[in-house]
Amino acid sequence: MERPIIGFRTDDEGHWVARLDCGHAQHVRHTPPFMNRPWVMSEAGRASRLGQRLDCVRCDAAELPAEFVAYKRTPIFDAATVPAGLRRNHSTRAGVWARIVVLDGALRYHVAGAATVQDLSRGRGGVVVPEVLHHVEPVGTVRFYVEFYRAADPTG
Repeated sequence: MERPIIGFRTDDEGHWVARLDCGHAQHVRHTPPFMNRPWVMSEAGRASRLGQRLDCVRCDAAELPAEFVAYKRTPIFDAATVPAGLRRNHSTRAGVWARIVVLDGALRYHVAGAATVQDLSRGRGGVVVPEVLHHVEPVGTVRFYVEFYRAADPTG
């Protein structure tokens, strides 16, 4: 899925890395003839690419950024107390990831943005990718909560 570039940094070897709004990073090397990105070699060139979208395979794989930290958690819900908002398509804000943690029973997790359905259970939770439409559906008896994650450093 495509994510906008919000900044740049260099890695340990001095190669340029784009910081994406999802929290992931992606190398943007200029190594002709394989990768032709002369814009990455100047500050003005990099600045001109802010906001441009890059395909983020880590978002496609629902990979929570390793350096993100939990900052909020819902109460524990059961089949009778699941809020209506969680039962219909909704999404998190840009840069906000979540984990669905099932304590008991089963929960069906529909990811509309990826057209997938996952059955979640104890030990097999779900990852919510920022800005991707999704909803949950209790499957019989269930107890679960949702934990929200963001960058430890607000600048990403």
